Amino acid sequence: MAADARHYPDRPYLGVSVAVWSDGEVLLVRRGRAPLAGSWSFPGGGVALGERLEDAARREVREETGIDTAIVRPIDHAEIILRDDDGRIERHYVLIVFAAKAISGEPRAGDDAAEARWVGPSELACLNLTEDTRRILAMGAPL
Repeated sequence: MAADARHYPDRPYLGVSVAVWSDGEVLLVRRGRAPLAGSWSFPGGGVALGERLEDAARREVREETGIDTAIVRPIDHAEIILRDDDGRIERHYVLIVFAAKAISGEPRAGDDAAEARWVGPSELACLNLTEDTRRILAMGAPL
């Protein structure tokens, strides 16, 4: 999917987001590009044509963080609709949010992530989390 088509789209784009847990910590990435650059969120991204949701979830986590995962189940969804100053829809994403367990790897920023790391509960209040990441984390670890 071309980046230009996602900017001022004519339809919503489907994506995945993954809450990966290991030893009581969650894997978060700091977004390196728009939308939401500089914000912390679960790793994720777009679903390719013909790609199953769980396959997209595993691929996106691996590309953004280097972590291999076992997807447990879908836990929520998120709708990101961003408008410009004139009220036009600049971005529109519908994300299926999965819970996963880390299998192997050490976090490293890749793809469009500026930073990737494990975050403990005491650190969450200090980070600029996206609204949906904060909402889903407030539900507690789903594993």
